Amino acid sequence: MELKQVKVYGNIAFLSTYPPSECGIATFTENLITTIDHIEIINTHVIAIRNSDNCIYSDKVMGEINRNEKSDYIEMAKTLNASNVDLLVIEHEYGIYGGNHGDYILDLVNNLEIPIVTTIHTILSEPNAKQRQIIHELGKKSEKIITMARNTKLMLRSIYGIETEKIEVIHHGVPKKPLQNRQILKKKLGYENQHIIISFGFIGPKKGLEYGIEAIDKVIHSYTDSDILYLILGQTPDELKEEGIAYRKKLEDLVDTLDLSRNVKFINKYLSKDEIIQYLQLADICLTPYVEKDQAVSGTLAYAVGYGKAIVSTPYLYAQEMLADGHGLFAEFNDPDSLAGCIKDIIDHPIKKLKMERNISKIGRTMYWDKIALRYTKVLLSIITSVTGIGAV
Repeated sequence: MELKQVKVYGNIAFLSTYPPSECGIATFTENLITTIDHIEIINTHVIAIRNSDNCIYSDKVMGEINRNEKSDYIEMAKTLNASNVDLLVIEHEYGIYGGNHGDYILDLVNNLEIPIVTTIHTILSEPNAKQRQIIHELGKKSEKIITMARNTKLMLRSIYGIETEKIEVIHHGVPKKPLQNRQILKKKLGYENQHIIISFGFIGPKKGLEYGIEAIDKVIHSYTDSDILYLILGQTPDELKEEGIAYRKKLEDLVDTLDLSRNVKFINKYLSKDEIIQYLQLADICLTPYVEKDQAVSGTLAYAVGYGKAIVSTPYLYAQEMLADGHGLFAEFNDPDSLAGCIKDIIDHPIKKLKMERNISKIGRTMYWDKIALRYTKVLLSIITSVTGIGAV
């Protein structure tokens, strides 16, 4: 898909968390708008959802909303109505907005007079009444609803009542970086001659990492003790700090109980994009043992696909789509034996692993941010031009 290069026109604002906030959606939004800016067709701005007084934003941020101040949402709608912003893109995840399951977002959209597009980051197969209402209302108000997996389209129609013609499927993006040699990276970072298995991202109970640790306990007995290393990379998100700290302590206690200190290491920090990519490139296996069946998108899994990794996963919604047709191995939910069997299958069959990596890389190359940003730009421009009456680009 190619867009004719024309002079910059149109102003689009993105409503989202935003760096320096340490949040997956903040990183997603920053990557998306940075790449859209490189296309040089539309101007982008950010309205940041602030959950802390410590955030000092870049000039890209044109305004802020205090997450838990209902009046801020209404005032921002008035500000946008009086501005030259042509369209608002809402990055939606229930937890980043204030109110009952984030329903303060409806106070903004119900007072807004400019078009909106909503990107849905969580689609529940069994929402409660309030969760369903929020997505249904966003669907009614939005010109387009963007989802990141084809298998969520039916859910959006049948559960949330969103019109089929409004739904666009656009992959989660991943950064495009030159690939480095895995063995050289392992030697550089002190992991030479080890099979490296990684799980990364924010740490919380829904990640099922205890099952990954128990799987490693079952795997190591088939190999030399020092051959297997499971790296758990990431920290607890601020909004789940207390719950996350308790969960991490549970994982650390499990490692001690199973005497796995040589085989499981925690890297407790928020990883930069470059750090994530470095660990992905040295990893032999990426493990996503998540426990929620209806998880509709995973930035972690998107990155693993983007960098052509051998992947072991539970069959949550997003994994079912991305790893279909043998592009990864599926383990049963909450089942260390099943996870261990998949891990051993990959370690014991290097040719199978290589084929898996080559096949998943073909999908990964379609997910680079430059391609994803072009898709978004086309969708957003089509709305702006239809509203303003300017000819399509």
